[in-house]
Amino acid sequence: MQILAEVVGTYILVFIGCASALTDRVEKVGIVGIAMVWGFVLMAAIYAVGHISGAHFNPAVTLALAAIRRTRWKQVPMYVVAQLVGATLGSLTLKVLFHKQGNIDPIATQYAVTTSHLEAFLWEFIITFILMFSICANATDHRASPGLAGFAIGSTLLVNVLVAGYVRILLD
Repeated sequence: MQILAEVVGTYILVFIGCASALTDRVEKVGIVGIAMVWGFVLMAAIYAVGHISGAHFNPAVTLALAAIRRTRWKQVPMYVVAQLVGATLGSLTLKVLFHKQGNIDPIATQYAVTTSHLEAFLWEFIITFILMFSICANATDHRASPGLAGFAIGSTLLVNVLVAGYVRILLD
């Protein structure tokens, strides 16, 4: 049941989050709208399946939780495979549904032409660190407010998408 929850949760996250970027090509929701979609869909997915699988949805989260002994190492391979399957199915579904747009490049991680590889790496490292810090602080610490982990983690993703999205827009 845990593995299925990871597939479904990851699918929903990738499908809805990336669909917001594709939808933006037709009906402008802007970076604020896209960020809100990512934050809210993560929050909803955490509350939907978090009690079943822990709502990792990302191999980095699974590895981090295994490193701090919140997930058993023997579960890591199956969780990672489930997340890859969910993400792949979400992307393929978008490719089928948005085939008339020609390509689905907006769902691929991209950075501005004026951004160096080092700058892109640093941005990704910083926003990933902030997200992982929020996950570890809110989802694993017994002193955190019970029931608010999904809100805190979803809000962190929302802010990360806003900041990284505005940086990309400013540099283009």
